[in-house]
Amino acid sequence: MTELSRRAFVSRAIAVGASSGMLGEAAHGQLVWTKAAWKVEDFQALVHKSRRIKQVFDASTINGGRFLNNVRNSMNGLHFGSSVPMEQIQLVCAMRGTANMMNYDDYAWQKYRLGEWTKVDDPKTGKPATRNIFFPSRAGAPGRYASDDPSSEDSVYQDASMQALQGRGVRFLSCHSSTEEQVRGFAKEFALTQDREEIVKDMLAHTVPGVLVVASAAAALAILQCEGHYSYMAV
Repeated sequence: MTELSRRAFVSRAIAVGASSGMLGEAAHGQLVWTKAAWKVEDFQALVHKSRRIKQVFDASTINGGRFLNNVRNSMNGLHFGSSVPMEQIQLVCAMRGTANMMNYDDYAWQKYRLGEWTKVDDPKTGKPATRNIFFPSRAGAPGRYASDDPSSEDSVYQDASMQALQGRGVRFLSCHSSTEEQVRGFAKEFALTQDREEIVKDMLAHTVPGVLVVASAAAALAILQCEGHYSYMAV
């Protein structure tokens, strides 16, 4: 076998291995995800969901999690103010930039000092958050609220936590590209010695329940609007 044919054979073997899924978990640590690396089918189901009202929120900064109030208010306005049945509403929150860090659990916030990185203080301690203060609902996991009055602060309708909004049908998207960028940012800031891609994979393993990680939030926003006919709101 000549050197040229040997190189051609190796190239073909690598190509076949990649196309047959031999890359496995390694694909999850790459800067740019290809179609095979993420749950495209789940995203497409969300894109083409049949609903009377479909709205996507574009969140790029945490800003105290205030954009979650916009999501809550839209849901309340559509259902109570315009009498749109809940089953005919689909709201999606696409998170990128620092807002994307809200999609990761307490483990990630503590281990990678995300509170310090994102300038988020825990209201209980007054210090940089070592837990995801934006996710848990006021009522805890069982979702039991003291009131059913939509105007009551003790009802789910006034709970703007990610967990409460998920319970009402809101879907949250995490941007893989933003995760890669944020990891490189805080790893440099805190002089972390770990391999950057190993940190990314560790972060992805600690996405909060129910969040769908997409290759790119910017691309997801375009597809949701163009193909899914979602209305758009920057928050």
